[in-house]
Amino acid sequence: MREQDIQIGVTPKEEVYREDKVVLYRFEPQVEHLLNIPILIVFALVNRPDIVDLQEGRSLVANLLKLGIDVYVIDWGYPSRGDRWLTIDDYINGYINNCVDVVRKQNNLDQINLLGICQGGTFSLCYSSLYPEKVKNLIVMVTPVDFHVNEGLLNVWSGSTLGSQALDVDLIVDTLGNIPGSLLNFTFIMLKPFGLGVKKYVDLLEIIDCEDKLLNFLRMEKWIFDSPDQAGEAFRQFIKDFYQGNKLIKGEIEIGKKRVDLKNIHMPILNIYAEQDHLVLPASSLALEKYIASVDYTVRSFPVGHIGMYVSNKVQQNLPPTIVDWLKART
Repeated sequence: MREQDIQIGVTPKEEVYREDKVVLYRFEPQVEHLLNIPILIVFALVNRPDIVDLQEGRSLVANLLKLGIDVYVIDWGYPSRGDRWLTIDDYINGYINNCVDVVRKQNNLDQINLLGICQGGTFSLCYSSLYPEKVKNLIVMVTPVDFHVNEGLLNVWSGSTLGSQALDVDLIVDTLGNIPGSLLNFTFIMLKPFGLGVKKYVDLLEIIDCEDKLLNFLRMEKWIFDSPDQAGEAFRQFIKDFYQGNKLIKGEIEIGKKRVDLKNIHMPILNIYAEQDHLVLPASSLALEKYIASVDYTVRSFPVGHIGMYVSNKVQQNLPPTIVDWLKART
């Protein structure tokens, strides 16, 4: 099997805005738009957003398009050595805000819908607190909010639940500059070394003769190991302020000299979490309700893990209609 046979990111899209390494894409509509407010997907920095459009039949993007949603996505690109000084301020007050303004202008709207995923959901919460006038409805999916939930594997690794700073992020950033994507990949695998580092390759022997299942496996492997480096300063701030300091729920995050107060969030929120998530524990996501001012707050869950939210056939049958029905009721 040739590498070019392993295709991910299958839905046609066009570039509508570019700034530095960041590109804003709009996906080609597949049916007449049933909702006149587009949705902008904000993904995490640590992996590529292709996972939301992994393959035909298991694409969150394609399924939203088929249900009449106009979909945009931010592609963060691949930070280089010259990007090591990028901060969270650059990402939120810079790139995200500029992309939101492009979508607003293209559609002649004051407000758009946001879908923030994982770390992108945390960024979307910060953005919605700082720019509530630009966000009509906010959807967050597998999003960490309370970073001091006990037993969260990433929380333990970063030192947030150990009573000490187990991870010396200053030493790492000052030494490396940008954080290599390969290093983060190794870290994630070591959170569940048997399941993620051994068992899946043993299980591969059972599907090696089935081309469809083998292609599915290789698509996931291609996505997992296509991990961009992380801009050093943004990584430093995210670990220290969010994981170690848990400042988001304390109202102590400052971005561009503005304080992020979750009580500024009044728009409707749909909070989607994975019941078996080992990276973002359900309790971390569910904490959101205690800190926002929204009176229109909805929670939905699916019996899968963190990655299952994107690749499970059953989830992809139910997740897109859940999102679209929720948006329709608020249009």
